[in-house]
Amino acid sequence: MSALFARQALASLSRTKPSSLRLPLKAAPAAYLAARRRCFSVSLNLLEKRYTESHEWVEVSDDKKSCTIGISQHASQELGEVVFVELPEKGTELESNVELGTVESVKAVGEVLAPVSGTVTEVNEALVQDPELLSDDPEGTGWLVRLEAGDFSAAESLMSPEEYNEHLKAHQD
Repeated sequence: MSALFARQALASLSRTKPSSLRLPLKAAPAAYLAARRRCFSVSLNLLEKRYTESHEWVEVSDDKKSCTIGISQHASQELGEVVFVELPEKGTELESNVELGTVESVKAVGEVLAPVSGTVTEVNEALVQDPELLSDDPEGTGWLVRLEAGDFSAAESLMSPEEYNEHLKAHQD
């Protein structure tokens, strides 16, 4: 199977698929044929983060049943080195615009507000163990919590990445 993937990688890198790299149809295993038919189509709107004026972000899943919440890169830079993160427990009901936790850095302690309401289904335990993840990658591995089905309609009124960047420019000191 690995030789097959090597041939595919070589063929895709060259952008031209010489017939010597192609496998005869009858020699191709079923997994290869299934993989060739796999097509992933994702709307960029569905994965777009939305931002609050208080520098939290929310990313609602395409099925509108769950979302991920974190703090923005800007907030992380303003806080500096994060030394402690307090997050809610699984099963906690969160209301929109109510504190969901706190982030403590060497400079300050900041409260994190929930941009949307819902039930906490997952807490980033890696972040609790290693708070520096929040400083390193706040909009990736430094996410805070995941929520399940609440009122995610509030996310639609939040700022897009472009609007958020404009907001930051307008409020620079």
